[in-house]
Amino acid sequence: MITLHYLQCSRSFRILWALEELGIDYQVEYYQRLPSYGAPESLKNIHPLGKAPILVDDQEVIVESAVILDYLQQEYDSQQLFKPQSTKEHRQYAYWMHYAEGSLMPLLVMTLVMNSVSKHVPWVIRPIAEKITGGVKASFVRPRVKEHILYLEQYLSEHDYFAGDFSFADIQMAFPLIAIQNRLHGKYPNIQAFVQRVQQRSAFQKAEQKSLHSQCA
Repeated sequence: MITLHYLQCSRSFRILWALEELGIDYQVEYYQRLPSYGAPESLKNIHPLGKAPILVDDQEVIVESAVILDYLQQEYDSQQLFKPQSTKEHRQYAYWMHYAEGSLMPLLVMTLVMNSVSKHVPWVIRPIAEKITGGVKASFVRPRVKEHILYLEQYLSEHDYFAGDFSFADIQMAFPLIAIQNRLHGKYPNIQAFVQRVQQRSAFQKAEQKSLHSQCA
């Protein structure tokens, strides 16, 4: 039996969604975040880094979203529905699977960290911390985030999905794009259309019913 170790407010939703797309049997172990927003120590009993998602299948422990998605596709996608077969689209699939975490998510995480710095420093140096982080965001983070958003908006003006038909690359990319869309409130119509398109999938909706999304800040 496949077991997904699902951490509240994490990338775990990607795997839950993929499992629903595949329509295979699985079980979920849920974990709540600590007041510090960290993961509970109990996750380290599954994998030493204590990160999520973690997939356990036949006693094999698999981590990292892209690796888990590739594993599920290779092992359980018998009809090859979720990975393109043409050489060109396969390259696009590989690109977006890596781009999501290698290029886009670090900038989004950096934004989140910068926005929270002032909350975690003594009040006496808070104005200084805010000035420093504000400068970093204005000169480095925001311009690069905007470059990526414009790049994605242009790409999605010409493609319904990231690698031909719907694939696991779309699951990988949907996580950051939903986060972007929630903050930009429809400012970029092609990103908005993509998000709406994938959210209409029955597997997405089934996964959402089983997720801990409602408990996220």
